[in-house]
Amino acid sequence: MVYQEPGRALNPSIRVGRQVAEVFEIAGLSRQESADRAEEALRTVQISDPGRVLRRYPHQLSGGMLQRVIIAMALAAQPSLLILDEPTTALDATVEAEILELISALREEFHTAVLFISHNLAVIAKMCDRVGVMYAGELVEQGPAQEVFEQPRHPYTVGLLRCIPRRGQRRDHGRLDTIPGFLPAPGTVSAGCVFEPRCALADQRCKDEAPPMYPVSAERTARCHYHERAPSLPRATPEDVQLPGPDLVSGPVISLRDVSKTFADGRERVHALVGIDLDLHRGETLGLVGESGSGKTTLARVLLGLTAADQGSGLEMSGTKLAPTAPRRSREQLRAMQIIFQNPDSALNRRHSVRHLISRSLTKLAGVSGPEREASLLDIVSAVRMQERYLGLRPAQLSGGLKQRVAIARAFAGNPKVLVCDEPTSALDVSVQAAILNLLGELQGSKHVTYLFISHDLGVVRYLSDRIAVLYLGRLMEYGEAEAVFTGPHHPYTEALLSAVPTLEGTRAERIILGGEIPSPAHPPSGCVFHTRCPRRLASGICESTEPPLAEAEPGHFMRCHIPPDELRVLQNVETQ
Repeated sequence: MVYQEPGRALNPSIRVGRQVAEVFEIAGLSRQESADRAEEALRTVQISDPGRVLRRYPHQLSGGMLQRVIIAMALAAQPSLLILDEPTTALDATVEAEILELISALREEFHTAVLFISHNLAVIAKMCDRVGVMYAGELVEQGPAQEVFEQPRHPYTVGLLRCIPRRGQRRDHGRLDTIPGFLPAPGTVSAGCVFEPRCALADQRCKDEAPPMYPVSAERTARCHYHERAPSLPRATPEDVQLPGPDLVSGPVISLRDVSKTFADGRERVHALVGIDLDLHRGETLGLVGESGSGKTTLARVLLGLTAADQGSGLEMSGTKLAPTAPRRSREQLRAMQIIFQNPDSALNRRHSVRHLISRSLTKLAGVSGPEREASLLDIVSAVRMQERYLGLRPAQLSGGLKQRVAIARAFAGNPKVLVCDEPTSALDVSVQAAILNLLGELQGSKHVTYLFISHDLGVVRYLSDRIAVLYLGRLMEYGEAEAVFTGPHHPYTEALLSAVPTLEGTRAERIILGGEIPSPAHPPSGCVFHTRCPRRLASGICESTEPPLAEAEPGHFMRCHIPPDELRVLQNVETQ
């Protein structure tokens, strides 16, 4: 079995080589034979320097490298069945693509059956021959993957597919649909269809009679009395809504000028951010993308004052200079900038009730108490689409989606100007993700708040963002309106990121493989920092010798690349609009 979080599957106090070799020792091999087989196993999963990896501890390896080690250990026993439980959920797009291709190659080589568990339907569509859709412990639909995704025949499958952001969908146009209600607790459905309380097609027959698996075709079945009507399932949310756009006329809410951050690591200096210039306007969403280690989280921490920027960096809010660290900022500045974390379980104190968590934020940030605080509490709970009955519960009693709604409510308690959203939906399944994304869009429309949205899910970023900033080794490589960045011409790094993303339609161009891992920010390459991995590196040698400036390729669209935009357009087959 390959687990979702490889870091938790390995013992942090034991070197990787000892842990891999142990699998072979259990199979009866000697210590030396096991060590040799461990090195061979790492070569099998395409680790180019297995000796170096075997000598390291788990914390010294990247997420993608750790997952390769876990796959090697799983294959060591030569299994007939390999179970993959969300194996790429915690990985960024390029590493995910590498792991998926590795799994496909190993499946062919070892003739191993694979059970792939995931809430990423695009990954399932890419990897699987057949798909089974589970709901409340029951298999509600199964069949060939392509048929199920193109012509779903259970209302739940239809709902899941409508929750996935696709090209052309935006937070105000062609919005994601949502699945109303919540997953039932185990054992609470005693009769009828388990999906009936959430299904717009349900009638009295669905309440009384549990549906069997109806044959849809020779290879497909669906657990629905009305499976032939499933594709016509009514929407639960409006397709289009009126949302105000960002205010680009007034001055920026946040202005970053030549922002850099250098960490000291022993005798080395790690350049986490280098010369970042960005503006965020009122009511705007800026999507921040890049591989792990590109500087996304460091930029967010610098903005929030959790990490002090280097001397000479300029940070302003509404024209007023921001102190480098939060303790030196005014109460008003602290209130105006909040964050929604990736994992609500870690962000919420499990000992306190929802009422206490939100009320404390109202007291600390908004400065209200008594009846005024209670009125504000009810307003916020209503704004995030939560019922008052949840106020007395603790986080452990809530679903993942409800916990994230509590985290959003707490962040909005002080009526902030800027909200940093750090992977706020990556830990959620697609139906809950759709509801949270629509909620964030609606709250932004009503409160005119500015979002800095960090995510490795490029489909989610495109759905919510007005503009996109692409980071690599702490440098801004591309920056512009969302559609311009996604449509092209792209910076070669952005092009590689986009090619790595699987789609349900299967129309993505051939993946661009980036050689090696992201270089160390302590020793960045000379010239263009991307040249060591760039598939479009120029033969003239300018990429290796000279760092390109961040230049305007088109009005409002900036790229840091020596290749002229017109040439990139031809190379990338970008249609002229």
